[in-house]
Amino acid sequence: MDTEDTGELLLPRSRQANERLHAMIPGGAHTYAKGDDQYPDDLAPVISHGRGAHVWDIDGNRYVEYGSGLRSVSLGHAHPRVIEAVRRELDRGSNFVRPSIVEVEAAERFLATVPTAEMVKFAKNGSDATTAAVRLARAATGRPRVAVCADHPFFSVDDWFIGTTPMSAGVPAATNELTVAFPYGDLAATEELLTRYQDEVACLILEPATHTEPPPGYLAGLRELADRHGCVLIFDEMITGFRWSEAGAQGLYGVVPDLSTFGKALGNGCAVSALAGRRDLMELGGLRHSGDRVFLLSTTHGAETHSLAAAMAVQTTYVEEGVTARLHTLGQRLAAGVREAAAGMGVGDHIVVRGRASNLVFATLDENRQPSQQYRTLFLRRLLAGGVLAPSFVVSSALDDADIDHTVDVVAQACAVYRKALDAADPAPWLGGRPVKPVFRRLA
Repeated sequence: MDTEDTGELLLPRSRQANERLHAMIPGGAHTYAKGDDQYPDDLAPVISHGRGAHVWDIDGNRYVEYGSGLRSVSLGHAHPRVIEAVRRELDRGSNFVRPSIVEVEAAERFLATVPTAEMVKFAKNGSDATTAAVRLARAATGRPRVAVCADHPFFSVDDWFIGTTPMSAGVPAATNELTVAFPYGDLAATEELLTRYQDEVACLILEPATHTEPPPGYLAGLRELADRHGCVLIFDEMITGFRWSEAGAQGLYGVVPDLSTFGKALGNGCAVSALAGRRDLMELGGLRHSGDRVFLLSTTHGAETHSLAAAMAVQTTYVEEGVTARLHTLGQRLAAGVREAAAGMGVGDHIVVRGRASNLVFATLDENRQPSQQYRTLFLRRLLAGGVLAPSFVVSSALDDADIDHTVDVVAQACAVYRKALDAADPAPWLGGRPVKPVFRRLA
């Protein structure tokens, strides 16, 4: 192995901070996907600050950052328009004993942006919103089962979903039995599931699109199936919201769900999520009906004024500045560059870029073209050494052409090392320690 292949990045302060994190915080992070086990050994930078498309760690290193805030910071860090809106509300108070006028304005702004919805309720995180949607569906239908898309990685921190993952410790078996799964893109299999559990399934919940486009007619077919079997169709738009269109995937594909959930890009890093949908369903959590009441997103901090102001600023920026189109343009440039660099180094079949241009991920495949955590470790290590922090290639609109060009150059250097590891049929000498680990696993 050549010395230039190692390209060591030294992070002594980050290493010490990670030890402090683990001493006080289970897992060393407040989100498992941000854990240091997701990064090469001793190469998990602890962030000092960010601006635009760049972040700095506490060791003084600057990185071009992708997947910012787990896809939440789509406008870039400290976006002036968002910061101004937040600061204005902070000077006016952030939480009161009665609703603020900001709640009215934020709801009106959201429903104007997502006109397929009739009512909206805000919260702080996506899991609360998806769980509220499931509860509404169960209340409306009187049915116990939840049908989740098996091909989508995450819906909620709550038991109805976590019980289906390898990290199901603490979830009663009786709860697990109430969640069933259907495959994405397969209407026949979904209909078979609904027939098998006839009149038992309260809802179908899925991301309307992910790394592949929906097959022609698929979403419309799901809409018809849900109607025919009397269940609620829920679109989880945490990722597709704003990145697919300002009105989400439902706005792009023209299929209207009964309920949908938004978050991530909605606040550009500020904590805000939304449950939106049909009035008759949403009102079950309100006061203007005569039926049993549904406890729906009653959260102390759900309507903090500064987060709602951030959401309004984000929506205005997206519409006025054409942010969704910019994300696509940047992603297309990045994907083309990475693919060209990988092909040029002879690893085009092993480093694979996938997904919609605004939501790119990459796969790292071994010599047998199978997904490999070891090769992912090698790749991430080389990216970090080149000043690129990229658990994915999800872009923000703050990136510029120079950032993309730098990233492609670093990818090309990483691909050269990748080629050597493939030729040796052994990436171990280039890992620098243990491989990165999948988020969902049974044992620590």
